[in-house]
Amino acid sequence: MPLQDFIFYFKLGWEHIISADALDHQLFILALVAIYSYKNLKQVLILVTAFTIGHSLTLLLSVLDIVRFDSKWVEFLIPCTIVLTAISNLFRKNFSLRSIRINYYLALVFGLIHGMGFANSIRMMLAKDQHVGWGLFGFNVGLEAGQIFVVMIILAVTWVVFNYTQIKRVNWVLFVSAAVFSLALKMALERIPF
Repeated sequence: MPLQDFIFYFKLGWEHIISADALDHQLFILALVAIYSYKNLKQVLILVTAFTIGHSLTLLLSVLDIVRFDSKWVEFLIPCTIVLTAISNLFRKNFSLRSIRINYYLALVFGLIHGMGFANSIRMMLAKDQHVGWGLFGFNVGLEAGQIFVVMIILAVTWVVFNYTQIKRVNWVLFVSAAVFSLALKMALERIPF
């Protein structure tokens, strides 16, 4: 695969997370990461990689034409995953690494659903490409890089909040999760497919 093709798919993956149209993905990442502090960088990176794995698997199955999804339902389910993640945060009493282990599973499973959101678009692009595997690889590397960029911004803001304000972690998690919940619920209600 030529380098320019890799760069094309990398940029596609990067923009899938970074662009203004990617608010649903950004909110999901924010909901996932809200319960962590900057001290948990390793756990957060594993978390976003679990999301990328789920996302990648759905894209692969779609590109190989093994599964197809009704886009109306996918567009509805994506904000539902954000709502559920935010609710999980809102009812959490303990932020120990052991108690938040469920987030790895949420990231992986919900990554499958988020991957459906872009599956139809990328299926057409990659179907014409002889190097499907390399195209998916480039896209997923860009996706992962975009997620890590978003995570670094979130953790930097968290670091500032925890070091320069009197805001307690539980209050920060409640504030962020409630805000994400509200925005995602609005998206879900606007996208009801029936």
